[in-house]
Amino acid sequence: MRISKFLAIIMLVLIISALPCMAEVNEVDSNFDGKIDQWQYVNDEGKVEKIEHDGDFDGKKDQIEYFKGEKILEHVEFDRNKDGKMDHMQYYENGGKLSRVEKSSKFNDAFDWKEYFNENEKLTHIAIDENGDKKTDTTQYYDSSDKLARIETDTNFDGNVDRWSHFRDDSVLDRTAFDTTEDGKADQWQFYHDDQSLKKAEYDTNSDGKADRWEIFDSSGKLKKIQLDRNFDGKIDLTQKK
Repeated sequence: MRISKFLAIIMLVLIISALPCMAEVNEVDSNFDGKIDQWQYVNDEGKVEKIEHDGDFDGKKDQIEYFKGEKILEHVEFDRNKDGKMDHMQYYENGGKLSRVEKSSKFNDAFDWKEYFNENEKLTHIAIDENGDKKTDTTQYYDSSDKLARIETDTNFDGNVDRWSHFRDDSVLDRTAFDTTEDGKADQWQFYHDDQSLKKAEYDTNSDGKADRWEIFDSSGKLKKIQLDRNFDGKIDLTQKK
Protein backbone atom coordinates (compact mmCIF):
# COMPACT_ATOMS: atom_id res chain seq x y z
CA MET A 1 0.00 0.00 0.00
CA ARG A 2 2.87 2.36 0.88
CA ILE A 3 4.53 1.55 -2.46
CA SER A 4 1.35 2.44 -4.35
CA LYS A 5 1.09 5.77 -2.56
CA PHE A 6 4.76 6.46 -3.21
CA LEU A 7 4.33 5.75 -6.92
CA ALA A 8 1.25 7.97 -7.05
CA ILE A 9 3.18 10.84 -5.49
CA ILE A 10 6.01 10.41 -8.00
CA MET A 11 3.55 10.39 -10.89
CA LEU A 12 1.91 13.56 -9.58
CA VAL A 13 5.28 15.29 -9.33
CA LEU A 14 6.15 14.28 -12.88
CA ILE A 15 2.82 15.55 -14.22
CA ILE A 16 3.15 18.87 -12.42
CA SER A 17 6.75 19.32 -13.59
CA ALA A 18 5.65 18.72 -17.19
CA LEU A 19 3.12 21.56 -17.05
CA PRO A 20 4.19 25.10 -18.02
CA CYS A 21 5.04 27.05 -14.91
CA MET A 22 3.74 30.55 -14.44
CA ALA A 23 5.45 32.14 -11.45
CA GLU A 24 2.89 34.91 -11.16
CA VAL A 25 0.18 36.94 -12.83
CA ASN A 26 0.48 40.70 -12.53
CA GLU A 27 -2.89 42.44 -12.51
CA VAL A 28 -2.90 46.03 -13.76
CA ASP A 29 -5.47 48.83 -13.68
CA SER A 30 -4.13 50.82 -16.64
CA ASN A 31 -6.74 53.59 -16.59
CA PHE A 32 -6.99 53.92 -12.80
CA ASP A 33 -10.75 53.29 -12.67
CA GLY A 34 -10.46 50.74 -9.87
CA LYS A 35 -10.92 47.74 -12.20
CA ILE A 36 -8.30 45.32 -13.47
CA ASP A 37 -7.96 45.53 -17.26
CA GLN A 38 -4.60 43.87 -17.94
CA TRP A 39 -3.14 40.54 -16.87
CA GLN A 40 0.58 39.86 -17.33
CA TYR A 41 1.65 36.21 -17.11
CA VAL A 42 5.26 35.87 -15.95
CA ASN A 43 7.12 32.55 -16.00
CA ASP A 44 9.49 31.23 -13.35
CA GLU A 45 12.38 32.97 -15.12
CA GLY A 46 10.71 36.33 -14.68
CA LYS A 47 9.87 36.70 -18.38
CA VAL A 48 6.47 37.82 -19.63
CA GLU A 49 4.91 35.08 -21.79
CA LYS A 50 1.40 36.43 -22.24
CA ILE A 51 -0.55 39.63 -21.67
CA GLU A 52 -4.35 39.78 -21.73
CA HIS A 53 -6.11 43.11 -22.25
CA ASP A 54 -9.56 44.52 -21.70
CA GLY A 55 -9.06 47.31 -24.23
CA ASP A 56 -12.44 49.00 -23.92
CA PHE A 57 -12.72 48.50 -20.13
CA ASP A 58 -16.00 46.56 -20.30
CA GLY A 59 -14.81 43.70 -18.11
CA LYS A 60 -14.12 41.33 -21.04
CA LYS A 61 -10.75 40.36 -22.46
CA ASP A 62 -10.50 41.41 -26.11
CA GLN A 63 -6.77 41.17 -26.86
CA ILE A 64 -4.12 38.57 -26.01
CA GLU A 65 -0.42 38.96 -26.74
CA TYR A 66 2.01 36.04 -26.70
CA PHE A 67 5.76 36.50 -26.29
CA LYS A 68 8.93 34.42 -26.40
CA GLY A 69 12.40 35.07 -25.07
CA GLU A 70 13.01 38.64 -23.99
CA LYS A 71 9.43 39.78 -24.62
CA ILE A 72 9.62 39.25 -28.38
CA LEU A 73 6.13 39.42 -29.81
CA GLU A 74 5.09 36.15 -31.46
CA HIS A 75 1.30 36.16 -31.78
CA VAL A 76 -1.61 38.51 -31.02
CA GLU A 77 -5.33 37.70 -30.91
CA PHE A 78 -8.18 40.24 -31.07
CA ASP A 79 -11.92 40.09 -30.51
CA ARG A 80 -13.00 42.90 -32.83
CA ASN A 81 -16.78 42.64 -32.40
CA LYS A 82 -16.68 41.98 -28.65
CA ASP A 83 -18.60 38.69 -28.79
CA GLY A 84 -16.13 36.78 -26.64
CA LYS A 85 -14.46 35.04 -29.60
CA MET A 86 -11.11 35.91 -31.09
CA ASP A 87 -11.62 36.80 -34.77
CA HIS A 88 -8.34 38.49 -35.76
CA MET A 89 -4.89 36.91 -35.48
CA GLN A 90 -1.49 38.50 -36.09
CA TYR A 91 1.69 36.43 -36.40
CA TYR A 92 5.25 37.70 -36.03
CA GLU A 93 8.63 36.31 -37.11
CA ASN A 94 12.28 37.38 -37.28
CA GLY A 95 12.42 39.14 -33.96
CA GLY A 96 8.86 40.42 -33.76
CA LYS A 97 8.18 41.51 -37.35
CA LEU A 98 4.64 41.17 -38.65
CA SER A 99 4.46 38.29 -41.15
CA ARG A 100 0.77 37.32 -41.43
CA VAL A 101 -2.72 38.47 -40.45
CA GLU A 102 -5.76 36.20 -40.42
CA LYS A 103 -9.31 37.50 -39.98
CA SER A 104 -12.84 36.21 -39.78
CA SER A 105 -14.34 38.91 -41.98
CA LYS A 106 -17.92 37.74 -41.36
CA PHE A 107 -17.38 37.02 -37.64
CA ASN A 108 -18.56 33.43 -38.16
CA ASP A 109 -15.48 31.59 -36.80
CA ALA A 110 -14.16 31.05 -40.36
CA PHE A 111 -10.82 32.78 -40.99
CA ASP A 112 -11.44 33.72 -44.61
CA TRP A 113 -9.09 36.69 -44.98
CA LYS A 114 -5.29 36.33 -44.84
CA GLU A 115 -2.72 39.09 -45.33
CA TYR A 116 0.96 38.32 -45.98
CA PHE A 117 3.94 40.61 -45.36
CA ASN A 118 7.58 40.50 -46.44
CA GLU A 119 10.67 40.83 -44.24
CA ASN A 120 10.20 44.62 -44.23
CA GLU A 121 6.60 44.25 -43.01
CA LYS A 122 5.27 45.44 -46.37
CA LEU A 123 2.01 43.91 -47.55
CA THR A 124 2.61 41.57 -50.50
CA HIS A 125 -0.78 39.90 -51.02
CA ILE A 126 -4.16 39.13 -49.52
CA ALA A 127 -5.82 35.72 -49.92
CA ILE A 128 -9.63 35.67 -49.59
CA ASP A 129 -12.03 32.73 -49.30
CA GLU A 130 -15.23 34.14 -50.78
CA ASN A 131 -17.53 31.11 -50.40
CA GLY A 132 -16.32 29.63 -47.13
CA ASP A 133 -14.91 26.37 -48.53
CA LYS A 134 -11.53 26.99 -46.87
CA LYS A 135 -9.84 27.55 -50.25
CA THR A 136 -8.57 30.84 -51.63
CA ASP A 137 -10.83 32.23 -54.37
CA THR A 138 -9.36 35.72 -54.74
CA THR A 139 -5.79 36.91 -54.29
CA GLN A 140 -4.88 40.59 -54.30
CA TYR A 141 -1.22 41.46 -55.01
CA TYR A 142 0.44 44.73 -53.97
CA ASP A 143 3.57 46.46 -55.24
CA SER A 144 6.42 47.96 -53.20
CA SER A 145 4.44 51.21 -52.87
CA ASP A 146 1.49 49.41 -51.21
CA LYS A 147 -0.63 49.91 -54.33
CA LEU A 148 -2.89 47.23 -55.73
CA ALA A 149 -1.15 45.70 -58.76
CA ARG A 150 -3.11 42.58 -59.65
CA ILE A 151 -6.09 40.46 -58.64
CA GLU A 152 -6.43 36.79 -59.48
CA THR A 153 -9.88 35.21 -59.08
CA ASP A 154 -11.44 31.77 -59.22
CA THR A 155 -14.95 32.87 -60.19
CA ASN A 156 -16.54 29.40 -60.33
CA PHE A 157 -14.80 28.02 -57.22
CA ASP A 158 -13.25 25.04 -58.99
CA GLY A 159 -9.79 25.67 -57.57
CA ASN A 160 -8.37 27.33 -60.72
CA VAL A 161 -7.82 31.01 -61.45
CA ASP A 162 -9.94 32.14 -64.40
CA ARG A 163 -9.77 35.94 -64.19
CA TRP A 164 -6.73 38.19 -63.99
CA SER A 165 -7.16 41.93 -63.36
CA HIS A 166 -4.20 44.33 -63.65
CA PHE A 167 -4.07 47.85 -62.21
CA ARG A 168 -2.03 50.95 -62.95
CA ASP A 169 -1.32 54.09 -60.88
CA ASP A 170 -3.67 54.78 -57.99
CA SER A 171 -5.19 51.27 -58.31
CA VAL A 172 -7.04 52.12 -61.53
CA LEU A 173 -8.15 49.02 -63.43
CA ASP A 174 -6.09 48.77 -66.62
CA ARG A 175 -7.04 45.42 -68.14
CA THR A 176 -8.64 42.09 -67.33
CA ALA A 177 -8.07 38.64 -68.86
CA PHE A 178 -10.63 35.83 -68.72
CA ASP A 179 -10.48 32.06 -69.12
CA THR A 180 -13.96 31.19 -70.40
CA THR A 181 -13.12 27.64 -71.55
CA GLU A 182 -11.66 26.42 -68.23
CA ASP A 183 -8.37 25.31 -69.79
CA GLY A 184 -6.21 27.50 -67.57
CA LYS A 185 -5.43 30.00 -70.36
CA ALA A 186 -6.88 33.44 -71.04
CA ASP A 187 -9.06 33.67 -74.16
CA GLN A 188 -10.66 37.10 -73.64
CA TRP A 189 -9.09 40.44 -72.75
CA GLN A 190 -10.67 43.77 -71.83
CA PHE A 191 -8.87 47.13 -71.67
CA TYR A 192 -10.24 50.19 -69.89
CA HIS A 193 -10.16 53.99 -70.07
CA ASP A 194 -9.21 55.98 -66.96
CA ASP A 195 -12.90 56.33 -66.08
CA GLN A 196 -13.14 52.49 -66.18
CA SER A 197 -15.28 52.45 -69.31
CA LEU A 198 -14.39 49.76 -71.84
CA LYS A 199 -11.76 50.81 -74.42
CA LYS A 200 -11.09 47.56 -76.26
CA ALA A 201 -12.01 43.87 -76.10
CA GLU A 202 -10.02 41.02 -77.65
CA TYR A 203 -11.08 37.40 -78.19
CA ASP A 204 -9.30 34.15 -78.99
CA THR A 205 -12.09 32.23 -80.68
CA ASN A 206 -10.07 29.17 -81.75
CA SER A 207 -8.10 28.65 -78.50
CA ASP A 208 -4.67 29.05 -80.08
CA GLY A 209 -3.56 31.60 -77.51
CA LYS A 210 -3.79 34.57 -79.92
CA ALA A 211 -6.53 37.17 -80.35
CA ASP A 212 -8.47 36.97 -83.62
CA ARG A 213 -11.37 39.34 -82.90
CA TRP A 214 -11.08 42.92 -81.69
CA GLU A 215 -13.85 45.28 -80.55
CA ILE A 216 -12.93 48.99 -80.31
CA PHE A 217 -14.95 51.46 -78.22
CA ASP A 218 -14.96 55.25 -78.08
CA SER A 219 -14.44 57.35 -74.95
CA SER A 220 -18.13 57.05 -74.05
CA GLY A 221 -17.99 53.26 -74.17
CA LYS A 222 -19.86 52.97 -77.48
CA LEU A 223 -18.70 50.29 -79.93
CA LYS A 224 -16.89 51.92 -82.90
CA LYS A 225 -15.69 48.96 -84.94
CA ILE A 226 -15.02 45.23 -85.00
CA GLN A 227 -11.89 43.72 -86.56
CA LEU A 228 -11.50 40.03 -87.45
CA ASP A 229 -8.73 37.64 -88.40
CA ARG A 230 -10.90 35.06 -90.12
CA ASN A 231 -8.15 32.65 -91.23
CA PHE A 232 -6.15 32.94 -87.99
CA ASP A 233 -2.90 34.01 -89.66
CA GLY A 234 -2.34 36.89 -87.25
CA LYS A 235 -3.54 39.58 -89.72
CA ILE A 236 -6.78 41.56 -89.70
CA ASP A 237 -8.74 40.74 -92.83
CA LEU A 238 -12.14 42.26 -92.04
CA THR A 239 -13.19 45.52 -90.41
CA GLN A 240 -16.78 46.34 -89.56
CA LYS A 241 -17.48 49.94 -88.58
CA LYS A 242 -20.45 50.72 -86.39
